[in-house]
Amino acid sequence: MATVRFAPFVNTEDFPTGLRHFQDSINRLLSDDGIQARPWSPAVDIVETENELVLKADVPGVELKDIDIQLENGTLTVKGERKLEKEEKGKGFHRMERSYGSFVRYFTVSDTVDAEHVKADYQAGVLTITLPKKEIAKPKAIKVQVSNN
Repeated sequence: MATVRFAPFVNTEDFPTGLRHFQDSINRLLSDDGIQARPWSPAVDIVETENELVLKADVPGVELKDIDIQLENGTLTVKGERKLEKEEKGKGFHRMERSYGSFVRYFTVSDTVDAEHVKADYQAGVLTITLPKKEIAKPKAIKVQVSNN
């Protein structure tokens, strides 16, 4: 029987929320400046319809000028940055739970997407990227004639 090493803390994504917050707090305490923001990645929903793929990313507090979207070689890249608000003199933070900093998300896109007509919209902190499908990729109904012999 082979010996398998038990490593319970290798994948922190599997941590319960409380443990993840604890780990984030410890990482902030041990960082060089003591106030390093925890890395973040916006939540994304992807919906496929008959005619398009629609990607919606929650990016509240990110200005439109700080978002970069690229589609190249079958990969959709969404980059951005939520900047830390400047500290005002005389005010101290009691708690900082919101995450700040740069993020990047990569999505593999099939060759059925019409790259020339991709659209993006940004409203109320939600980035919506619409990737229309090429005509050849859309489902077509074909009526089959049956002959009575």
